[in-house]
Amino acid sequence: MSETPEAQSPDRPVHAIIPAGGAGTRLWPLSRRRRPKFLLDLTGAGRTLIQGTVERLAPVAASTTVVTGVAHVDAVRAQLPGLPADHVVAEPSPRDSMAAIGLAAALIAVRHGRDAVVGSFAADQTIADEGAFVQAVRQAAALAEAGWLVTIGIEATGPSTAFGYIHAGPPTQVPGAPDGRTVLGFTEKPDAATAARYLATGDYRWNAGMFVARAGVLLDHLARQRPALAEGVEQIARAWDTAERQAVLDAVWPGLERISIDHAVAEPVAAAGGVATVPASMGWDDVGGFDALTALVAPSAQGPAEGTAVLDDPAGRGQKALVAALDSQGALVATSGGRAVVLLGVPGLVVVDTPDALLVTTPERAQGVKEVVDSMSGLGREDLL
Repeated sequence: MSETPEAQSPDRPVHAIIPAGGAGTRLWPLSRRRRPKFLLDLTGAGRTLIQGTVERLAPVAASTTVVTGVAHVDAVRAQLPGLPADHVVAEPSPRDSMAAIGLAAALIAVRHGRDAVVGSFAADQTIADEGAFVQAVRQAAALAEAGWLVTIGIEATGPSTAFGYIHAGPPTQVPGAPDGRTVLGFTEKPDAATAARYLATGDYRWNAGMFVARAGVLLDHLARQRPALAEGVEQIARAWDTAERQAVLDAVWPGLERISIDHAVAEPVAAAGGVATVPASMGWDDVGGFDALTALVAPSAQGPAEGTAVLDDPAGRGQKALVAALDSQGALVATSGGRAVVLLGVPGLVVVDTPDALLVTTPERAQGVKEVVDSMSGLGREDLL
């Protein structure tokens, strides 16, 4: 049954969409295909990344919809018991972010009307200043009400080559969005010299993939840029709350184009002058590898692992381990295997212990973990992935 379209509360101005996919291979062996990083507590906060995402969106979310793979539906529902069952949307196979976000936006348009403001926020990021995040989302919602496709631009803390960049232009001068600026363009992962030049101008922000728009505006942009993909997700959405859902999903989903929301909509719409950004400083991190965790997990202040960061039982299996360290300041131990781990005279080392795999590396080499995982796949060791 479709819900009656309704006005959104100004206190909760956004129907939140949380795409929850990917295997997080740079965080192997903690993150696996069957239990990816968004289902793990990777910061020692007592909540998983997806739980943290839902909680920080609560002050601004009129509703929350999670789009995830079929294999993760049960785990997502178990971790988010307060979320209505029909707000966990299972995608039969990965089709990249545009199909997932587009389907959720189309479902929200059916249930709440095409004027409903939607916002897409990844399931596997961390934000230190959640108040600043909420204020940025409120400004983004005001811009979306005015017809903009909006992205939240993250203050760059250095000339990183790991992220895309947003080029911010003149102010939008939209009431309720004092920090809003037009977007002149997007750049994917520049080289170090280009990134440094960007930062020197003060007009560039990191692209964290956070997008806010009216559902109808987003879907209309998609229809102009990728008409077959737009028609596909809207066809599935129309059938979603009917007996025809599975038949339509089986017939349409496999043929949907694999493309990101950046390439499908954000980049071409920015070129036409239709994208705005809200620059924000909020302590954002995409938890992209063990090098990031060394900064996110505080070292133990006392006890047998004093001076060493310990991430104990991030998968929530109830298998706490003894971790001891001597002369190993700045090291990180992440363990979900339950056995004792002892570090002696290895400052700055990264040790990741799981029941079936052990990783030893350094923060400087942590981004190479993905290559190790790829090599295991090539060897046919799917049991380790």
